[in-house]
Amino acid sequence: MRGPEEPPGDEHWVDPEIVRPYVVTRGRTHSAHGKFDLISMALAVGPLPGPDAGLDPEHLRILQICREPKSVAEIAAYLDLPAGTIRVLLGDLFDRELVSAQEPKSEVDMHDVKLYKAVLDGLRAL
Repeated sequence: MRGPEEPPGDEHWVDPEIVRPYVVTRGRTHSAHGKFDLISMALAVGPLPGPDAGLDPEHLRILQICREPKSVAEIAAYLDLPAGTIRVLLGDLFDRELVSAQEPKSEVDMHDVKLYKAVLDGLRAL
């Protein structure tokens, strides 16, 4: 017999793929610090904090993963979480000075006409 709090049939109103990231970030959708592109690199700084540091398991996992530089995309893949969630968590760690972040540098001058000409020539060659 179904209880009064259960939805009728097999329908569920909660999607675990949405709820988990929401809970992990406590409802936050943006990092308070930094933008963190998908190719931004994060590196853990200093020793791993102890259990009394007040960090969530996901924060600690990021610090373990980032003993060597990792991109936001790589971290998201390791934790099986959306990149947006990883950005929020990295912002938390960045604010606590537990990770350093390196934003990608643009190597291309977007006002360089030669670049656009080379792209057009390449497209025409296809």
